[in-house]
Amino acid sequence: MTRSPDSAGHASRALAKVPELTLLFWLIKIAATTLGETGGDAVTMSWLGETSATPHANGYLLGTGLFAAVFLFAVWMQIRASRFNPWLYWFAILASTTVGTTLADFADRSLGIGYSGGSALLLALLLGSLWLWKRTLGTISVASVATPRAEGFYWMTIMASQTLGTALGDWVADTAGLGYTGGIAIFGVALAGVAALHFAKKASPTLLFWAAFILSRPLGAVLGDFLDKPLAQGGLALSRTSATLALLGFIVICIAAVPQRAAQRAH
Repeated sequence: MTRSPDSAGHASRALAKVPELTLLFWLIKIAATTLGETGGDAVTMSWLGETSATPHANGYLLGTGLFAAVFLFAVWMQIRASRFNPWLYWFAILASTTVGTTLADFADRSLGIGYSGGSALLLALLLGSLWLWKRTLGTISVASVATPRAEGFYWMTIMASQTLGTALGDWVADTAGLGYTGGIAIFGVALAGVAALHFAKKASPTLLFWAAFILSRPLGAVLGDFLDKPLAQGGLALSRTSATLALLGFIVICIAAVPQRAAQRAH
């Protein structure tokens, strides 16, 4: 069946909102996920937590509500956009990674299910999102994100992966006892393995994209914790606010200095 010119034009416009997957994309993604950890902790632990009668419990809940509202607004703006805008796209990514941090912390700590339980629950939600996307639209390829419906699945899956990444990073660093540097090594090696498979063309590009996207989140989580946690816990004890602002500055410079092209549909 041949698509009408109108439907083809709509697909082209929607595809232009998804960035091309380059080294810059992954550098910004890792910086954004690290910022999500430091920024989320700054709000829930340092700002809201210190003004609450039950410091972290209320901080996680209030922070999740705040960042969830920002995330929904960012996704709404992203879907409404007629073409790719890197500022809008990365705003949505930053919003997803901060709400992912606070939501995972709320589930793991305030609900009392722990890092293991939280990771298992969030993994089930992520796999369920991918399954529903595949069953509904027939593909989970990023290159297929050409309609508001597909974008909805795309951002729902990203939200699930960002939340899982926080819980998984905490599980590896704390429950598994590997610490922050151990977690950085584990997820760094895993990402290197995904990159090797990509260059060797030994696996599905779609599978490798989601593997890299999911693994980069716990890497950012343990990296963020390494930056701002106390020395006694294996961190560098840097200011959460300062680390967040430094990461934000890096991301802004990358977006402003290096043009990003829109992803194109595979032919």
